[in-house]
Amino acid sequence: MRITPEVLEREFSLSTAATRLDFLSRRDDGSTTLDTAASSEGDADDWSELRGMSTNLDVTEALELLALGEVVSRKAHSSQLTGIRAALRGGAGWDEIAAALAVTPREAWDGYARALDEAALDLEAAASARDLAGARP
Repeated sequence: MRITPEVLEREFSLSTAATRLDFLSRRDDGSTTLDTAASSEGDADDWSELRGMSTNLDVTEALELLALGEVVSRKAHSSQLTGIRAALRGGAGWDEIAAALAVTPREAWDGYARALDEAALDLEAAASARDLAGARP
């Protein structure tokens, strides 16, 4: 099986993908040494040695980490349209929405307009969503 975002996107919800992504990213210590294995010297029953050991992801886990990052990014991005519409319905302005997205109000409005185009809404729903947005800031 190839590890791709498309495969994992079907298998993981956003929360499960984020949890697994967090787990894998915490497991790797970030070392850049190639193909090293920890040697076990001393008492085989002494578990205190584990505290000092470094961990590295294997290739499959590393590829999964990369693909999960993309899955989380895609799923989080797709929730923006829902979030913006809810904020607008609640009375938020483009300044507030822009601050939540860390962009300018104009960029937030443009992103919302693009998301509406990509959402393939029926004509009535799209017109209603555009009315909700108001004029471009």
